[in-house]
Amino acid sequence: MFEDQEIISTIEMVKNENLDVRAVTLGINLFDCISHDLNVFKKNIRKKIIGHAATLVETCDQVGEKYGIKVVNKRISISPIALVGACFSSEQMVEIAHELNDIAKTVNIDFIGGFSALVEKGIAKGDQALIDAIPKALATTQRICASVNVATTKAGINMDAVLTMSRAIKKAAALTADEDGLACAKLCVFSNIPQDMPFMAGAYLGVGQADAVINVGVSGPGVVKRAIEKNLSQQRLPLGRIAEIIKRTACKVTRVGELIGREVADILNIRFGVVDLSLAPTPTVGDSVGEIFQALGLTHIGVPGSTAALAMLNDAVKKGGAFASSHVGGLSGAFIPVSEDLNIAEAARKGFLSIEKLEAMTCVCSVGLDMVAVPGNITEQVLAGIIADEMAIGMINAKTTATRIIPVPGKKAGDSVNFGGLLGKASIMDVPHLDLEDIFVEYGGHIPAPIHSLKN
Repeated sequence: MFEDQEIISTIEMVKNENLDVRAVTLGINLFDCISHDLNVFKKNIRKKIIGHAATLVETCDQVGEKYGIKVVNKRISISPIALVGACFSSEQMVEIAHELNDIAKTVNIDFIGGFSALVEKGIAKGDQALIDAIPKALATTQRICASVNVATTKAGINMDAVLTMSRAIKKAAALTADEDGLACAKLCVFSNIPQDMPFMAGAYLGVGQADAVINVGVSGPGVVKRAIEKNLSQQRLPLGRIAEIIKRTACKVTRVGELIGREVADILNIRFGVVDLSLAPTPTVGDSVGEIFQALGLTHIGVPGSTAALAMLNDAVKKGGAFASSHVGGLSGAFIPVSEDLNIAEAARKGFLSIEKLEAMTCVCSVGLDMVAVPGNITEQVLAGIIADEMAIGMINAKTTATRIIPVPGKKAGDSVNFGGLLGKASIMDVPHLDLEDIFVEYGGHIPAPIHSLKN
């Protein structure tokens, strides 16, 4: 399918452009672990997770070394705890979080996702217990990630859940005030959450998935940037040709990810699920989605033209992934997490990227308002309004959107915040009218699904 030159270029990506596999995520179904006895439940989940994941890290390292392609993060996603632990109280949910955190340490994985609830149509007893537990659970653990789906195109937006999550985010920030609200960096609020996404903090194993499955997340913003720069240095190309370059690059990166994922799955004797080609950046220079915008001729991400450029980038990545594999899933597009991308964080600090422009760009990106630090004195109502706006974008456009917003206690717009590691650092973004207490979000109930959701 590929010409010799394309094979050589893929090798060059590995040798000279630091192509890596961003995450191998082992999904584990916990429904057969259910028990009304908390101790039995904890024992069951420990036995099952360790049984599947005991050699996950070792296997990923071996396969990565074999091909010379590093697997950066090894992670686990599990069935939504709000479902498998529906009989437990919020205090017991916190105990479960601690058990999961200890299991993650035992098998030496980076994060475990699935401290999650699906509440787009309503909040059940187990959902409420989990949501109530989220602030303390995330504040007192290091490797647990939480997600709550509050909207879908088919169901509409659960506004009761939106306001509830706003309050949970504020509590989580307050409990980790000495760490600049770090707990909120491990919490996503979703519309149309995928069941097979390998990227944290939103990963969980959907109820329609296999008993155990390997999903792979491949990134590569630096590879895409260099492909654009290399071709544009030779001649000036129309945007259609540039989109083709991005597509072909994404195709080759996807093939690499599937190769690694399938071999890991075969060794572990676990089903291979999907490869998610999402351009997920890190705070490292040269590994930035924001730098792609500059390679395309824009001063900074956020200036006029940025939304169009992002739409082209996102579409080309998806087309390249779909051409490369029949098992593309998750999100497979472009992430624009502010603090996790050095270039995007700098654009926000200099004022090129505002929160309003960021929201507009989420209409065409793969996620939403991701890793956005905001002033700690933002009201619950304004925070809920921001979440509701983002959920509406996802609902109306039948796409995944999410918010990972960190209200930083005691800090204001323009102040610096450092979350450490892959979470990065950034300036706190200005939020207009952050002190309002508008009652719109307090009416509750559901915003109905759009008419185009009636497809049957």
